[in-house]
Amino acid sequence: MEIIKASIFDLNALRKLENESFAKDAWPLFDLIAVLTFPEVIRLKAVKDGQMVGFIAGDPRPHDGWGWVATIAVDPRYQRRGIGSALLYACENKLGVPKARLTVRPSNHAAISMYEKEGYVSIDLWKGYYNDGEDAMLMEKEL
Repeated sequence: MEIIKASIFDLNALRKLENESFAKDAWPLFDLIAVLTFPEVIRLKAVKDGQMVGFIAGDPRPHDGWGWVATIAVDPRYQRRGIGSALLYACENKLGVPKARLTVRPSNHAAISMYEKEGYVSIDLWKGYYNDGEDAMLMEKEL
């Protein structure tokens, strides 16, 4: 597996990955185009055997002193192999800020476990954040 920069040419693969990973929370087409084209966004993909098996996008916010991990997804067939951690680490290294933040569903125990293992701690709970009304845990890590 290798982690390389993603581009607009990855739109179809990213759309498929988003739908497989986040059925009820998958980003709409406009957001996927934006994350693949906005110049300041860090966008990385994990590739295995020529296929995208993971994706992460980061939004550096140096004026706030932190960066935002906007999305991270790993193909369900490739989860629990260290791909998510590798993507997270690669993105954090490119953010260029002292802290990283992200949100996660409290019901997503596997993701929370990975984030905690990688040094993230819960700092807030955003009520009714997701489309179905589930809250979001705001997590942060000192980089």
